[in-house]
Amino acid sequence: MNEDKIDKLADNSNETAEADEGKRMGSPERRRHRGIYLLPNLFTTGCLFAGFYAIVAAMGGHFESAAVAIFIAMILDGLDGRVARMTNTQSAFGAEYDSLADMVSFGLAPALVVYVWALSDLGKLGWLGAFIYTAGTALRLARFNTQVGSADKRYFQGLASPAAAAVVAGMVWVGHDYQAEGLAVSILATVVTVCVGLLMVSNVRYRSFKDLDLKGKVPFVAILAVVLVFVLVSLDPPQVLLAGFAVYAFSGPVGTLWSLRRRRAERKAQSDQDESAD
Repeated sequence: MNEDKIDKLADNSNETAEADEGKRMGSPERRRHRGIYLLPNLFTTGCLFAGFYAIVAAMGGHFESAAVAIFIAMILDGLDGRVARMTNTQSAFGAEYDSLADMVSFGLAPALVVYVWALSDLGKLGWLGAFIYTAGTALRLARFNTQVGSADKRYFQGLASPAAAAVVAGMVWVGHDYQAEGLAVSILATVVTVCVGLLMVSNVRYRSFKDLDLKGKVPFVAILAVVLVFVLVSLDPPQVLLAGFAVYAFSGPVGTLWSLRRRRAERKAQSDQDESAD
């Protein structure tokens, strides 16, 4: 009799625990954690769509549309993170989804676009150059994800994948407008693609501009500078965009060499000062 009561009490306790678990699983807070935030992921999906469209457009020979799609993907990629921070909708799902979208839009898409445009004429050398760029993008994104929270936010270690994609897409856009063809163009495109891919996995530091305070007040001349930038881009978008991102890509190695030279000069001056003191 006592054993039956014990079994009955155990069953009742199990039912109560299951009911409590069901209530907890069905609570609004629990449901909210199981879902995803729609607004920032919409921008990420748009970035992914633009990258996929760039690949399809390049396969059809529409290289200008492919290049424009990559630049649109850059804009959407820059917005999704800012929207998530402004609306406090950051999530681990959003971060992973953003990395996968970046791999397609700034890794596979530029590599395939430039391969179809010029690198395919070089055969195996061409697709190896495109693969080096793709692998560089994957390694760059993996390293960035593992260094989140520990790296200096003011600088990127290696060229950011959107900037690298902008250099490649800008080159294709300018070359298509000028109808550049031939072996020399293919070799130049391969060299640029490989160099950009290697810059992504290098230890060269680039300014991230994340320390800019966009919410604070700025001088009136800053608004005029923004207007001038829009005017310059509208005059000749492919050339201006290519020139701007090419300067940014070269700024990293130039800045690194300048820093090394300055440190050597400081060490030499310090050593000379120590010797004179002795």
